[in-house]
Amino acid sequence: MPEHACRRIYLGIGSNLGDRKANIESALEMLDERFGKASRLLSSIVSSRAQGFEGPDFLNCVVSYESDRTPLEILRICKETEMAMGRPVLPPRFNPDGSRKYESRTIDIDVLMCGEETVNTPQLTIPHPKMRERDFVMGPLREIFDGNV
Repeated sequence: MPEHACRRIYLGIGSNLGDRKANIESALEMLDERFGKASRLLSSIVSSRAQGFEGPDFLNCVVSYESDRTPLEILRICKETEMAMGRPVLPPRFNPDGSRKYESRTIDIDVLMCGEETVNTPQLTIPHPKMRERDFVMGPLREIFDGNV
């Protein structure tokens, strides 16, 4: 597929600090401005326990847009949205055993898929390598795929 071909992209959004629903709604407003609300498909918002650390429960959803942006442009927009909402952009931190360290956050936006594209760079892996392990991603994603939005 050409790098700039229009295709459906899928983003996972989660929040477990502050007004979680308002945080997700704010992130969606910012993403709508960048990707265009007209093509947006939005799953239900689901609740899930923090995974990999102790913290408040998350609210999560999946949003999909039509886009011709490159995967790295999409990632940049997601990071800019997180920063605009007060999340610092820090390199990943790791536990002593080498596993990634997770923490509570106001907003988290993950690039899950970009059409049929695969990406494997230090900055981005698509499809998201852990999405199939996460019910809070797969349930909302199936809802969009099944047309139940």
